[in-house]
Amino acid sequence: MNERIRSVFVLGLGKVGSLVATLLHITGFDVTGADHKSMVGFPFPTKNLDLSAPDALAGGMKGFDAVVSCLPYRFNVAAASGAHGLGIHYFDLTEDVATTKAILQMSATAQAVMSPQCGLAPGFIAIVGASLVERFSRIRSIKLRVGALPQNPTGLLGYAFNWSPEGVVNEYLNDCEVIEDGVRKWVSPLEWFETLVIQGVQLEAFLTSGGLGTMCETYHGRVENLDYKTIRYPGHAKLMNFFFHELLMRKDRSKAGEILVHAKPPVTEDVVYIHASVEGWKGDTLLRDEFVRAYYPVEIAGRVWRAISWTTAASACAVVEMVSNGSLLGKGFLKQEQIPLQAFLKTMNGRLYAGEPHGGKSERPKG
Repeated sequence: MNERIRSVFVLGLGKVGSLVATLLHITGFDVTGADHKSMVGFPFPTKNLDLSAPDALAGGMKGFDAVVSCLPYRFNVAAASGAHGLGIHYFDLTEDVATTKAILQMSATAQAVMSPQCGLAPGFIAIVGASLVERFSRIRSIKLRVGALPQNPTGLLGYAFNWSPEGVVNEYLNDCEVIEDGVRKWVSPLEWFETLVIQGVQLEAFLTSGGLGTMCETYHGRVENLDYKTIRYPGHAKLMNFFFHELLMRKDRSKAGEILVHAKPPVTEDVVYIHASVEGWKGDTLLRDEFVRAYYPVEIAGRVWRAISWTTAASACAVVEMVSNGSLLGKGFLKQEQIPLQAFLKTMNGRLYAGEPHGGKSERPKG
């Protein structure tokens, strides 16, 4: 099939999925959205679809060039399998390691691109990390940190669930892949504490699962130390360890998520912190290069979107653009660290990360 993407089917029209569909529509793609409930008010057509039924998923994808899944991770293997069977491009936002491994296996026979982990972390943070690595002749460490937080925290947790509680609970409880002293290994989450200061704000960071995507595989043998940590306000990790382990809430992940969201509902004024650093040698000199940013809500299509929503959605949409225009591979498994940062930032959606307006058109440019 022609690798250029014209029509896109977006699965899930929640906090992030609705923005993914909106951004792709503004960019010029022919977008159709799908959700398990009827949705109105979008500038593109939508379908009411049983997203938990694999046959319904696969049937709904027919006729499209690409699928972007913004569903909870547990639905993504079925969504990817449907796209694989139809030979169409597949993208998702998952941080779940087992889901990614399943998609990697099916990508060996894919006739189109299969690109999970296209969000913020994993996703954009890997693109940034890889861009820093390119500056060094030899690498000692790659340290990637991301946090989505309320700008004005309250209470001891200093948190608000602007992201999927299911995803956050998984990140806090699933083992984390790292490279330590050249050895690729799995370690426990909510460990390896450190202090960060970004724009004068004191923060903490600790290991969580899934944020590295495929980077351990890519950089094993090339780097001494590689890890991903989540950024929070000081004291958060200690309380989450108490909640999950001393109170044994790890035994009921669904209930744990319900309790946390009830206690700490979403807020409108959030901030996304990114702190990526690489240490190594440039010639004979040991140096450290950093990429440190704080991203805030922005207005898109007449509406203000939370920082966590647009940073996640814009990353996925930029990757779709790059596959469509032929600047990335046309089939097989696409690792996020294979995506050039500067080319990413020049896409209509990547420009949001550079602090520029979206700049999309209502119609796809000719040619």
